[in-house]
Amino acid sequence: MQLPQDPSNFAYALVAAFPTRLASDVQSVLAVMPEARLAPTMPFEVEVQGEIVAIPYRLYYEEPCADSERPLSGTQQMILHCLYSRHHDGRVRQRHLEQIAASGEPWVVPFVVQLAGEYVLEIIELIGRGLPGLAVPGSTQRRLYGEFIARNPAFFARTERRVVSYWSCYYRWKYGAFETYPGCVLLEAFRAAVVEQVGAQWPRHTPPPLADAGEGTA
Repeated sequence: MQLPQDPSNFAYALVAAFPTRLASDVQSVLAVMPEARLAPTMPFEVEVQGEIVAIPYRLYYEEPCADSERPLSGTQQMILHCLYSRHHDGRVRQRHLEQIAASGEPWVVPFVVQLAGEYVLEIIELIGRGLPGLAVPGSTQRRLYGEFIARNPAFFARTERRVVSYWSCYYRWKYGAFETYPGCVLLEAFRAAVVEQVGAQWPRHTPPPLADAGEGTA
C-alpha cells in the first residue's frame, strides 16, 4: 500500500527518511513502534546516493519492547535504531546511536552526522569512538562519509556551525581552544574524509586550527 505523501501523516514522515527501496522494511518497523504522542518535527533533507530523503529532527515515540523487536530483520533493526537516534530524549538517542555508528550502510550516515552537530558531549565522543576508520586513509568508512559530505555541502556547513555554537555556549569553559573540543576533532576527521574523496580542499566554517591560523574561513 502506498502511503499518502502528506508530511502530517506520521508513517509517511518516517518512510521518507530512508531510500524508497527500504519502504517495506520501514513499514515493518513502524508496525512494532508504539503510537507517537506528537508528530515528528522539522525534517531536514539530504541526498543519499542520488536520492533525497527527509529525516525528522525529533521523534516522540516510546521505545518498543524487546519482544516486539525480535522478529525484525537485521536491516529493519538498523532502521529502528536510526529512527530512535532522533528521539527527543538524549539518553535514548545515545543508546541507539551505539547500534548504528559503525554501520557501513550509506543511509545510516546522515543520522550519525546529524548527531555530531548536537549538544550532548557523550554522543559526540561516542561517534568518534564508533568511526575509527575516519582516521585511516583509503578506508571504507572514510570513503562512505566523504561521499556523503561531498553530496551535501550545505548540510555539513550547517553541522559545522552548530558544533561551533554549542562549543561556545556550553563547553568553552572546559575546552578553551575550539580545536581541543571533541566536536572539532570529529569535524576535522569528516573534513579529511571529504578532501580525500574530492581531491581538493574543502570550505571551512569553523575556526581554523591554531597550528594553521593562516587558513581562512569560507
